[in-house]
Amino acid sequence: MGQRAVQERPTASGATPAMAARARGGSHCARHRALHPAAGGGWTLVELMIALALGGLMVSLAVPGYRDWIASYQLASHAEALAYSLTLARSEAIKRGYRVNLCRAPDGVHCADNAGWEAGWLVYVDADRDGRNADDEPVLRAESAAVTGIYIRANRPVEDYVSFTPLGSARLLNGGLQMGTFTTCRRGLPARKVVLANSGRVRVEKSRDVCID
Repeated sequence: MGQRAVQERPTASGATPAMAARARGGSHCARHRALHPAAGGGWTLVELMIALALGGLMVSLAVPGYRDWIASYQLASHAEALAYSLTLARSEAIKRGYRVNLCRAPDGVHCADNAGWEAGWLVYVDADRDGRNADDEPVLRAESAAVTGIYIRANRPVEDYVSFTPLGSARLLNGGLQMGTFTTCRRGLPARKVVLANSGRVRVEKSRDVCID
């Protein structure tokens, strides 16, 4: 009489002992794979060195471009600040009924003749029309010096100051017509020009001329 097959009884979970053993074996293999990944899934030393070299190359190429972008942004920002100050002076002159001037002011407090426009400027009410800001004359805006490397050159009519009348036109203190151009520069970058028209209106232009100083 042949051997009778032994029927496996299911465990409480419904799995037979053989199924439970296979499950335990599978779990062990999964843990082993997690703790000991296959050699083909990692990085070799050569691959790591190549990746680091490529990363360094990309950074070295990106940094100069980023510096140029920052320099260009700073130049454009300073030109826009000058244009805004001129526009503010014009609008305040119309609103207040007094002359409103821009002057160079390295200390941020008093007008001065011994510095360029890049050193900073003031927008103030020139009630006594003497071209200087007295202590009792309101200062409407004070702009600090530009970052190192930016300079501003102005042609003769606007080299020393700009003065707006209550009619909104720019006039010298002696009554002469005042219009001109401020050239904002930074070495190696296209200049930005702030143009004061004879109407008193202001605009910013991007020049094709590259600053060389």
